[in-house]
Amino acid sequence: MPKIKTNRSAAKRFSKTGSGAIKRSQAGKNHFTGKKASKSIRNLRKGTLVSDADMGRISKLLPY
Repeated sequence: MPKIKTNRSAAKRFSKTGSGAIKRSQAGKNHFTGKKASKSIRNLRKGTLVSDADMGRISKLLPY
């Protein structure tokens, strides 16, 4: 049985935690930040977890 290839674009965007959850970075930080408050931009630095609805799709892209 051959190995399953990891989707490389997903591997650069997501990472697995020790408990098996998948971490992601938050959207909305790259541009149009002049109209956003400094506090909201600062809060976008923190990562968050992938939702349960998307967990199945993304875990197929990251088999290992």
